Amino acid sequence: MWWLYAVLSSVFAALTSILAKVGIENVNSNLATALRTVVVLAMSWLMVFVTNAQSGITEISKKSWIFLILSGLATGASWLCYYKALQIGEVSKVVPIDKMSVVLTLILAFVFLHEKFTPKSLVGCVLIAAGTLVMAL
Repeated sequence: MWWLYAVLSSVFAALTSILAKVGIENVNSNLATALRTVVVLAMSWLMVFVTNAQSGITEISKKSWIFLILSGLATGASWLCYYKALQIGEVSKVVPIDKMSVVLTLILAFVFLHEKFTPKSLVGCVLIAAGTLVMAL
């Protein structure tokens, strides 16, 4: 079932890029990011209440709070940079470079989470990096 959510995430991410490029025209990229964030925030809290998950907030550990906050800061920085890049660059060039995060994530997962780095992972990383270079140049 995880793969269905991953595929849907990919579809929505693709839509995000196209919709953002159209919507950001003549709008400050930081303002656009803030507006997008408000929508994401509202949608997220709506899902929390729809799924009745709000009671779990008191059970979150200090460690989880710290890492969720750091993740939020990283997400915010990523979004600010992404929207600025979309505003001044072509979607077809910005998105492949943004997706180099796949390669960086695999490397970080190997180093910090001690996940397996297999020959298949290595080939995938090389192909993604090569594809990114081809598309971005």
